[in-house]
Amino acid sequence: MKGLNGTFQRSYKKRDKNNNLVDVFVYAVTGSKEAIEAYEKAQGEFLRKDDTTGKPLWFSTRYVGDSAKLIITEKGNVVADMSEFAKAASLASQFGGNLGVELARNAAAQLMGGASTTSAPVEVTADSSTLGQA
Repeated sequence: MKGLNGTFQRSYKKRDKNNNLVDVFVYAVTGSKEAIEAYEKAQGEFLRKDDTTGKPLWFSTRYVGDSAKLIITEKGNVVADMSEFAKAASLASQFGGNLGVELARNAAAQLMGGASTTSAPVEVTADSSTLGQA
């Protein structure tokens, strides 16, 4: 389903089945009328809405940024579209080293809604007395 988005609202802690404290991230869900209807159907009895805005809410134990595209899977589960994160991780690991670090840094900044974090340019100058020497 295209056009289904989540916007971070808040987080809280709860105990999981092993009694460990885990973070829960709450997102307000927006989209076209059809997308919202599909979301509400997919959530079924687990559908929760914001008391103030009436918007449906999506809950995750993983922070996926301040805004996220949401997908309804073939089995009716709602998940965050992590494609852009996976692409960034793949590029960073393919190149490794300094290039991989810079790719990862810039991708993370863009994915988290920030500006690109480029390193300061390095100026390379050649002294004419060293040109051609090995």
